[in-house]
Amino acid sequence: METGSMSILLAVDGSEYSMRAVEALIRFSGRLKDTLLVQVLYVHLPIPIGFATKYLAREVVDNYYREEGHAIVSPFIEKLRDAGIEAREHVRVGSPGETIAHAARELECDAVWMGTHGRGAVTQSLLGSVAARVVALAHKPVTLVK
Repeated sequence: METGSMSILLAVDGSEYSMRAVEALIRFSGRLKDTLLVQVLYVHLPIPIGFATKYLAREVVDNYYREEGHAIVSPFIEKLRDAGIEAREHVRVGSPGETIAHAARELECDAVWMGTHGRGAVTQSLLGSVAARVVALAHKPVTLVK
């Protein structure tokens, strides 16, 4: 990123928690002196590709990922642009925690923002947490919005 600009990876899943993160980021952006670029990322869990391609062409599966991801990311992009913030869409397929952390590094983001469902410690230990994975793997600050 150039001097005077900041790039934030905003990981979204289409939930109300993601929308809260967008709203918090918009409020936060008013405090920045730097120009803000938000890289909006949706990570689609992979369909077992051997199973899928047995019945569908690979292009059909790839189009499904792209179209579903676009439908999820679009409202967040629109909200950011309506607030005067530059936003770019990204859709990836993979394990969410690892994919978010990897994308933040690859896109040279200064920070990661995401909503969290705020489950308790017992539920988190049983189910795991995308947010916990991102915090563990990211090499930049992570802001979790509840």
